[in-house]
Amino acid sequence: SARNQLSTGNQLSAGNQLSVGNQLLVGNQLSAGQQIYQEGGLEETFQRDKGEVYMRVAEYNRIISKQNQVAMDADSDYREYYRDRPRGEFLTRGAALSSQNTTQPARLAQQDYGRYNTQTRLGRNLSSEKLGQERSRNPTILRKKLDVCVYLMSAVAVQMEIEEGANSTTTDILNSLVGEEELALPRAGSEILSLWMVSPLLEVQLKPHHKPFFIRREWNHFLQRFSSATQDKKACDEPILSLQRNVFVTRREESQIKDPKLLELLYEEAKYNILTGRYPCEISDYIMLGGIQARLELGPYDVSIHTPAFIRQNMQRFLPAHACRHGRGISNWLPWPSTSKSSTEARLIDQFKAIPNNASPKRLVKKYLEFCWSLPYYGSAFFRGQIETPAKSLSSLVVNEDTEVLIAINSSGIYVLDPVTVVVLLGLKFEELSWDYAKPSQENNEDCLPCLFLQFCAIENGRRVSKILQVFSRQAVQMDALISGFVEDIKQRAALYNEDNEANIFNDNTADTDDCLIPLTTVSRRGIPESCLSNKLNRLTLATFDDEGHCIGHMGSWSFSN
Repeated sequence: SARNQLSTGNQLSAGNQLSVGNQLLVGNQLSAGQQIYQEGGLEETFQRDKGEVYMRVAEYNRIISKQNQVAMDADSDYREYYRDRPRGEFLTRGAALSSQNTTQPARLAQQDYGRYNTQTRLGRNLSSEKLGQERSRNPTILRKKLDVCVYLMSAVAVQMEIEEGANSTTTDILNSLVGEEELALPRAGSEILSLWMVSPLLEVQLKPHHKPFFIRREWNHFLQRFSSATQDKKACDEPILSLQRNVFVTRREESQIKDPKLLELLYEEAKYNILTGRYPCEISDYIMLGGIQARLELGPYDVSIHTPAFIRQNMQRFLPAHACRHGRGISNWLPWPSTSKSSTEARLIDQFKAIPNNASPKRLVKKYLEFCWSLPYYGSAFFRGQIETPAKSLSSLVVNEDTEVLIAINSSGIYVLDPVTVVVLLGLKFEELSWDYAKPSQENNEDCLPCLFLQFCAIENGRRVSKILQVFSRQAVQMDALISGFVEDIKQRAALYNEDNEANIFNDNTADTDDCLIPLTTVSRRGIPESCLSNKLNRLTLATFDDEGHCIGHMGSWSFSN
């Protein structure tokens, strides 16, 4: 199918196991040397077997018109894409069309063509041995300069012209960004930041050797493998290149950054994660951060401008949605605003006013980041998944729907978050858990998802037991690869650092303190059951095992397993 991927046969495989390397991966742990794309450009070639007479497009169209009237509607379409044209122009159209869905008439024509000409294939992929031969004659389009637009977390887009064209790698584009005079980023920015391919359905940090042009061209294929969204949403999905924090950078390395431009970009990303609920906090902490943001964006507090009505209208600009609703109770339904001093807007104004007029933006940005560094899931890569909702009745065993969750993974652990209530359901450091990845039991069933098993210890009725949680997700293989990479890194660091050094690895003793800021309460409340950071095992469907490995308790579908 010309509209699909110029190929009726083989397609690019993203499932060849990606190496765990030092970058976030898109596939199942690829073996070293393999890539998501072929280095020489994903060129399509028209082959014919020895002694076989090549069927011209006109003859092919005549066969189609005789056999199936419906397919005639697609003739002009096929003539457009298969007519003789310069090789570079053909691949240009192929690149533009690679992520589009095949239309119904085109699919009918494809089926008819395959039925009457099983030997000739117009869109066969290059074999691996042919790729080396084809590199020397790359089409012109792959050697031309390429216009690239990279989005920053500060809602700024940088458009550049890349000399390497479509063959430009992540490293090439990143170096060009660091070299932009207007951005004025230090050279260390290429180590702290990385390029991500991001859309509402999938987020991938690109490895240094990845070629974003080809990743974008195969984006729809990645969505089929790693997203559970509907086909309509997948067809409309449009990824962007985004400059974001490198998930493999430690908080210790980040805390040593002094460059204001780099700190500003990290602040913008942290602010985004706070406002979208990806970083659960206590309400008081959200208000404290909202006050800092208001001071940075609005300037010093002015009683004549920053009135309660003004703050109320702009509250979602400074607080996540669930924090805006918190504490208002019945006042949400009243036609007049609340005037209570304990209302969210009043508390936000108090925090805004408390910041001194002489506080510098750089100092406020650093204080905002210092709080975010204290969050256990700061700097995580986020994945989408679902867990089984505990059954509350016999009928719910049959009709119970799964709970959608966000899985945050960083260099210290894994955290299962509820994106609706914005709380931590389960947070575990790597030294507290064991994990395993499992393929779907019915690989041909689209509703049967891969899963990640998380095993951890708990004290129950005075005895030590082991609990297991199942997280279902098409991105489970990506999570497994990232966890494996972090655990391997921990093993290597364990040989280099003693326990004292490790204990201080995230501390920043040189940081200034401001009396005007609310104390960091979130992390200190992790042990309190009602805290948003405490584990909520009662909201999880778990299997329980004793020290000898015998199952002594099960819930939900665990009850039906052997």
